[in-house]
Amino acid sequence: MSLLDWSFGPPDGLVAIPAVDLRDGACVQLVGGDYANEAVRRPDAVAVAKEWEEAGFRSLHIVDLDAATGKGNNRRVVERILEATDLDVQVGGGVRDEDAIMALIELGARRIVLGTKAFEDRGWLEEMAALFPHRLVIAADVRERKVTVRGWAKTLPLDIEDAVRDLNELPLAGVLVTAVHQEGKMQGADHSLMDDVVEACAHPVIASGGIATALDLRRLADAGVRGAVLGMALYTGALDPRAIAEEFAA
Repeated sequence: MSLLDWSFGPPDGLVAIPAVDLRDGACVQLVGGDYANEAVRRPDAVAVAKEWEEAGFRSLHIVDLDAATGKGNNRRVVERILEATDLDVQVGGGVRDEDAIMALIELGARRIVLGTKAFEDRGWLEEMAALFPHRLVIAADVRERKVTVRGWAKTLPLDIEDAVRDLNELPLAGVLVTAVHQEGKMQGADHSLMDDVVEACAHPVIASGGIATALDLRRLADAGVRGAVLGMALYTGALDPRAIAEEFAA
């Protein structure tokens, strides 16, 4: 397998990716990036991952919310998901050193998602991208067009378009942009934001936040978005998982 095979997504079209957000060992969904507003909790995260695989999805997006906020980690649950499924899995949340990246790759994660430290330490990001070419996805969580870090608790004076342009020369697998203000609300993706990100970004773009309908997904695909992380709409049944997996699996 060549290094480029690790990059995200197909050469055209869009891949739908169920999200498994981990908190206290459970699979949860938050509304608006607010840890106090937990709308979904399913205690067996491994069973959830297997459910999405059985529905026909081939990819999975795991976020360790506890690790992201410095409140422990769910590493054993991540390991069990990777052992129990044959999904193409990307994992993030609190990944801030080389050992953590390597450990997740050794467990079987295909791509590693980096957030806070990628924006707070450019030298470290360049070093990690060189060590793990086309294995890293940079997660830009966005509120009011600014990048947020540390579990959405801190907003940087960094415009999202400038942020993704700054990543264009690095050997990345992709860039994940989450519209935090839409997260969990099922009010539709922030299409204006995603249109601008695709135009500015040289890497495959993965969209997240508010995606509620197949029309949302088709519009994102038309804009050139290569992947879409699905959360609340799947967990509440607003989207039919088998129909979405059939149309948007890769």
